[in-house]
Amino acid sequence: MTQTRRHFLQSSAALAALPLRAFAPSMRAYIGSYSSPQGPEGSIGRGSGIILCDIDSTTGQIRQREVFDNPTNPSWLDFGPKSRVLYSANETGEYQGASSGSVSAYAVDAATGRLTLLNTLPSHGAGPTHLSVHPGGGYVFVANYAGGTVAVLRLKEDGSLDEVTDVHVDTGIIGPKKASSAPKGSFAISGHDRTHAHMILPAPGGKFVLWSDLGLDRLLMAPFDKKTGKLGTPRETPLPPGDGPRHFAFHSNGKWLYSLQEEGSTVARFDYDASTGNLTPRETVSSLPPGFAGTNYTSEIRIRADGRFLYCANRLHDSIAWFAIAENGRLTWHGETWTRGDYPRSFTIDPSSRFLFSCNQRGDAVTTFRVDRTKGALTFTGHYFPAGTPSIVVFPTA
Repeated sequence: MTQTRRHFLQSSAALAALPLRAFAPSMRAYIGSYSSPQGPEGSIGRGSGIILCDIDSTTGQIRQREVFDNPTNPSWLDFGPKSRVLYSANETGEYQGASSGSVSAYAVDAATGRLTLLNTLPSHGAGPTHLSVHPGGGYVFVANYAGGTVAVLRLKEDGSLDEVTDVHVDTGIIGPKKASSAPKGSFAISGHDRTHAHMILPAPGGKFVLWSDLGLDRLLMAPFDKKTGKLGTPRETPLPPGDGPRHFAFHSNGKWLYSLQEEGSTVARFDYDASTGNLTPRETVSSLPPGFAGTNYTSEIRIRADGRFLYCANRLHDSIAWFAIAENGRLTWHGETWTRGDYPRSFTIDPSSRFLFSCNQRGDAVTTFRVDRTKGALTFTGHYFPAGTPSIVVFPTA
């Protein structure tokens, strides 16, 4: 049968209208964004809220399905058990007239992925930049950067937010503005004016909770009482003065912790004792390529699911570097790649470890990279997804 040009065009239009699943298996994902006219560090938020996407599992291309409006900077997202509820840290300086940001809970429709807002409560500190869920469910932990506090929120049976059970106010001596480990010629000054709780995460097993305070140059590890929702007295682990710990990652073996310093542009490795919560320093390496000089701010750190490679993002240098992880936990710098966008706020590796997605905050796009299974290297796929001031990509978990 001879196909006319008109028939070809009609067929092509029909194919383009088909849903993504007709072409290839897809992964569901959500993208958080800065959506308020007043974003972080005085910047403008150009996002709309939380974006529901399908991602082609063969090519890594992102396709938008729906946007769920949230005008209060849903800058960090995390799922509860079985991904039935999605939680959002809304990074604002004021909520209901108080100096606080907020946390929102969304029910997730298992079939469609659509979000339904359950409720929103204060985060008990201004500018929440990170939140996480206890591995057994029941509690959400939130780090309030501008407020210098961490809070614990109890959850109801349906996953909605209940009462606050604890608020810890970070105190101590603020570190110097000049990072002791910064590259030559660096003017990375971001948060040594007061306490700044930046990230909070339950340690493996949920017996302890760890958070970083950039202003104090400290990691704080506290025991957690799941019955009362209370944090115990934290044990503090210092980082080099002025280096500013931002985000951190536990290795899948539960024995090592890697901390990323925002102003020092370093990755510090610690041995972790799960019985006591002790952190023992082992090594510190630069997140930047050899010979780099100038100003850089690190942002995100992730470890691939198989535990073989560690990745970290550099802002201003606009790169993602990768390190091989040896059998003893030691890091070896293997390479870095340009993010194809300005100021990577964070990045995420998909559950299959095939793709890495960089949220280029000032570039208004999420870029996709293929991950080399053997060498850990990143290769740009050519796919850009337009998103105003993107901040985080998350995938549902089983």
